[in-house]
Amino acid sequence: MSIRKKNADLHGSAPDKHDIALLLIDVINDFDFPGADQLLRYARPMARNLLRLKWRAYKAGVPVIYVNDNFGRWKSDFRRTLDHSERHGRGPDVVKLLRPEENDYFVLKPKHSGFFSSALDTLLRYLHTETLILTGIAGNFCVLFTANDAYMRDFNLFVPSDCTVSNTKRENDSALRLMKKFLKADTRRASRIILHRSARGDSKGIAKKRKRQLSPPAN
Repeated sequence: MSIRKKNADLHGSAPDKHDIALLLIDVINDFDFPGADQLLRYARPMARNLLRLKWRAYKAGVPVIYVNDNFGRWKSDFRRTLDHSERHGRGPDVVKLLRPEENDYFVLKPKHSGFFSSALDTLLRYLHTETLILTGIAGNFCVLFTANDAYMRDFNLFVPSDCTVSNTKRENDSALRLMKKFLKADTRRASRIILHRSARGDSKGIAKKRKRQLSPPAN
């Protein structure tokens, strides 16, 4: 008997089942590093795009997973990282806009890739995920490294071009081209990703044909 069949809901910790998962990478961020002011110029409009995509994911029953660095605070859990970023970070408006909801998942990562020495792979297996929508900060580092590890695990990849940012547009565009060419990632804008409800995780959640979009929340 496989582990997933033996413990189908991960002790009640992973009740969702969907072939798609939305990953928000390092969006809970204190922006306390060189070049952060320049990155924030791009992160603020990106956060609004990502919020709309996030609420569309909720409507389609797509699990939302925060994959986050702890910014060197090895005694921190995710809630303390969130509190620090909101209270003491340089981009509290971004953090407040993308603050996780009660039913969101979160994974703390020690290095650039969301898969390296984290519980992400295990969580995705229990969610029955086949396709990942990768978003967040920074496109040319943590998003790229996570996409690379996801590709090696045979996930289908979407990296919406308007939901990931780097310190410069040139760096971000370069990372998107790399992911599209070598990792087979679809980099269409978030508004062009069509999400469908999938109660059992066994149907295609992203349609190839154009259909009615789910309505995002008002800004």
